[in-house]
Order: sequence, then C-alpha cells, then structure tokens
Amino acid sequence: MATYEFTVSVRTQYLPEQSDPERTNFVFTYSITIKNTGSIPAQLISRHWVITDAHNHVQEVRGLGVVGHQPLLQPGEEFEYTSGTQLATPQGSMVGEYFCVAEDGTQFVAKIPEFVLSLPRTLH
Repeated sequence: MATYEFTVSVRTQYLPEQSDPERTNFVFTYSITIKNTGSIPAQLISRHWVITDAHNHVQEVRGLGVVGHQPLLQPGEEFEYTSGTQLATPQGSMVGEYFCVAEDGTQFVAKIPEFVLSLPRTLH
C-alpha cells in the first residue's frame, strides 16, 4: 500500500543587518527541508502560510511551488530552500501546509509545524 507523506523541518535566523527596529521592521529567514518519507514519488505543487506577529496581526500567503520550484521527490529524497519574511514585532510565528500530488495522482497535504521567529535571547 502506498503512503503519501512529506516530513518538514525548519531552521530560522534573524537578520539584524536588514532589519530596522526603530521603524518596527524585523526581517527573518527560514530554511526548510522537505523529505519524502512516503513510499511513492510525489511533487510539491503549492504552499499556504499563516504568519502571525506578536500583536496577533495575521498575514496569509498562498502560491505555486516554493522559491520558484515545484520539486518532485522520490522516496527518501530531500529538497531544501531558504526564504524570508518581515514582521512588525521582534517575535512571531509561522505555520502552514504544502499541497502535493503523488505520482499515482493522489493529492495530499504536508503540514508545516508551527515555528517561532524571534530575535536572539528574547524568549524566556
């Protein structure tokens, strides 16, 4: 029986050189690793992000692929990319999902676990 599963891991980084705290502009990058942990080849088609700052201002982002790619991953294969976002607060979070299609035509969703965006040493 075929399984349809992508596993997602995330690393984040604050970019002080691109941020301007006096103008409430905080820039972060996030590096995503997507691994096909299923048993059938599958392609990432689109993404959906929910980005929330510390004032509970929510921004939703939808689009095709990731950084211009719609990777087709064989079982066990990984794809990594780095992107970024801006917040009006020094902390926030992101959560989302990738919409995928397996080689046999089955559609499935790969959840992106919620992760925190934060300046270094600001969480207790």
